[in-house]
Amino acid sequence: MTRRRKRYATGRAVGTVLTAFGVLAGAALTGAAPAAAVRGTGTEIAPGVTYEQFDLPAVKGMTHAHLLTVDLRDKHVHLDLLHPGAVAARAPVSQLADTAGAVAAVNGDFFNINETQHPGVEATGATVGPAIAHGRVLKGAVPDGQRFGPALPPGTTTEDVLGVGTDRRARLDRLRLEGAVGTPVGRLPLGGLNQYALPVDSVGAFTARWGSASRVRATCGTDTDRAAPCSADTYEVTVRHGRVVSASDKPGSGPIAAGTTVLVGREAGAQRLRKLSTGKRVSVRYRLVASTSGVRYRFALGGYPVLRGGQPLSGLDRVTSAVRTAVGIAGGGRRLLLLALDGAPDYRSGLTIAEVADEMRALGSVDAFSLDGGGSTELVAREPGATAVSVRNHPSGGAERPVPNGIGVFSAP
Repeated sequence: MTRRRKRYATGRAVGTVLTAFGVLAGAALTGAAPAAAVRGTGTEIAPGVTYEQFDLPAVKGMTHAHLLTVDLRDKHVHLDLLHPGAVAARAPVSQLADTAGAVAAVNGDFFNINETQHPGVEATGATVGPAIAHGRVLKGAVPDGQRFGPALPPGTTTEDVLGVGTDRRARLDRLRLEGAVGTPVGRLPLGGLNQYALPVDSVGAFTARWGSASRVRATCGTDTDRAAPCSADTYEVTVRHGRVVSASDKPGSGPIAAGTTVLVGREAGAQRLRKLSTGKRVSVRYRLVASTSGVRYRFALGGYPVLRGGQPLSGLDRVTSAVRTAVGIAGGGRRLLLLALDGAPDYRSGLTIAEVADEMRALGSVDAFSLDGGGSTELVAREPGATAVSVRNHPSGGAERPVPNGIGVFSAP
């Protein structure tokens, strides 16, 4: 790919042009470059955070990119997971950013967006991979075969994450769920946490962080086939303050109160849960373990790696072009590059995932990670002096798509 890029100024002059769509910035992208177009390093939207936009030649034609560069060496800057308060809930990225007070953000992980293969089963909106926000574990990863999104590159898994540790360094890692249910008849391994899909024969835990969506979807499909029928052998036990208070043959729905955990079993897991009668003491413990670095994470989210140690992963798709979101890591984990392509009609062909890896390397990334794309791709940022973010790219669906999480960029005074 040719590495010459046309870079656009992103200050006040362009900002006045980008108001034709109200909150949607970037209206000028369907025509010629703004009169103020220059080559430069972008506009600082907050200390340690810059924004720029530029054209990219690609296999399927010219595309347009929006880029946030975040310097974690600046003590005022940090990243965290944006989410709407529940794993099984969605909101537009701009709303997530403004609610949390972020100065910029991009969309996050792939998610359970529909259930056309399971008629009558509710799509939960929950993400594929693990999630940590503010240092707290939100959820584990679904089985690889239950993933929504493009095929994973060889050697990757739904446990792959991008995260920032308590050491303020970003890195690629894997987060594995470790947990157990303590019962009077022995310990049961925990197969899932707040997940829209549980492994076959397992027991999964759902907490108040799950939200109110139905838990039926968690018992549908298999570890290798998302479209497989829902399990006919399920059982649900509600544990409140350490004791079983109710049970059901079918997973339920509705909010889960604080201090309450709902255990859902399928197949062998359901058979184990049937041994728990009302009033029995039950404990549930879990954590996400970093299998590569061993560090503790302040935030982490799922997706999949496309670049490691400066080299693209083998087997990356070089055929399918799309609007995409990606994150690059540079400077020993102290600098992040958050990239979102534009979905305006003139640029909608986008990049192949192999081109994404090449481009992130050309921008200086040593490691890079692909997030959800298509209609989910979005980058928002505040204009200097503004109190709310504006959407800098054109979402390919014509409007913001509600998403379950994103990466928020924060800059404290």
